[in-house]
Amino acid sequence: MADIGKRRISILGSTGSIGVNTLDVVNQLGGQDSFEVVALTGNANVALLAEQAKGCGAKLAVTADNRHYADLKEALAGTGIEAAAGREALIEAGDREADLVMAAIVGTAGLAPTLAAARRGADIALANKECLVSAGELFVRAVEQGGGRLIPVDSEHSAIFQCLEDGQHGAVERIVLTASGGPFRTWTREQMAGVTAEIARAHPNWSMGLKISIGSASMFNKALEMIEAKHLFDVHPDQIEVIVHPQSIIHSMVGYRDGSVLAQLGCPDMRTAIGYALTYPDRPQLNVERLDFAKLARLDFEAPDEVRFPALRLARTALERGGVQGAVMNAAEEVAFHAFCDGRIGFLSMADIAEQVMDAMIAYPAASSMDDVFAADEEARRRAADIIAKTEMAA
Repeated sequence: MADIGKRRISILGSTGSIGVNTLDVVNQLGGQDSFEVVALTGNANVALLAEQAKGCGAKLAVTADNRHYADLKEALAGTGIEAAAGREALIEAGDREADLVMAAIVGTAGLAPTLAAARRGADIALANKECLVSAGELFVRAVEQGGGRLIPVDSEHSAIFQCLEDGQHGAVERIVLTASGGPFRTWTREQMAGVTAEIARAHPNWSMGLKISIGSASMFNKALEMIEAKHLFDVHPDQIEVIVHPQSIIHSMVGYRDGSVLAQLGCPDMRTAIGYALTYPDRPQLNVERLDFAKLARLDFEAPDEVRFPALRLARTALERGGVQGAVMNAAEEVAFHAFCDGRIGFLSMADIAEQVMDAMIAYPAASSMDDVFAADEEARRRAADIIAKTEMAA
């Protein structure tokens, strides 16, 4: 890594897959000699959070769950590391003086602390989808007004970010998001109807947390990425395409008006995108697997099936309708996801519930503030919970 001095970093969501990989990259790039870890946050896994905080010399460790505060404080006793808990503590962690904040909290719980970091002027390494899906233009404006940079960490958006040529935004014809297709790429809807959370979490290529793995299986992850792409790259919804690429080697592409298509390739390892975000615009030396093109032999592509995977259709609907439809879709899907994991609804019901809530809230006013976003999110969650409860009563 180029000598840029010791960089102050906070990791929101350090105990999840992205957070764990971020700390691995930090260690590869010199650990405490290169980075000062200002804050780490996690949820219920306070043992791992405490271990991480001690290992990297963090100044602050926060658990989102107040019930685990005593355990975290005890685990950090005598280390000099500050322990805190709860929503306000998460926001304070984002507001601490870090040069770069890795936003890796899954769900809308990550929106407020990431927004605090953006308003303060930190560079945001964005792995949280909901900041843009739910808040979109409001979040982008907050980053711009704060004076920081927004650097995508999702492999697909990182690929597009890397393929966009400076000064050539007007020459972009399309951006192409690749999708692995997940574990049910060739399954019929009848087969998917009986899927359990345990089956759905087994991704064929990537090692990810439960929420993202099931989101990949339902293609809701890709739906959220479509909405993210619109806000990240300031393109029209018609310029956003999705193509199924089972090998997950091409992470995404940018097509230009002269017919050229630029692609970013690599082995499916999130540490590549994380390393790029942590050291941008430099490219660090990383211990990750290199592509062997002779062994690859072939790369396959196929059009996505929006009948079997209706989440993609819902994303286009949300983009066309605008307003708070992205926030509504995301909130309803989150509620449905938890119900699916609890065995209360089937795999296919997640998209059905999201669509019902989106249709019911089609006339909901557009958001002019973050309070409006949170209000729409809360209303969508209430409606989704009501639908699930009525479904259970009728069963």
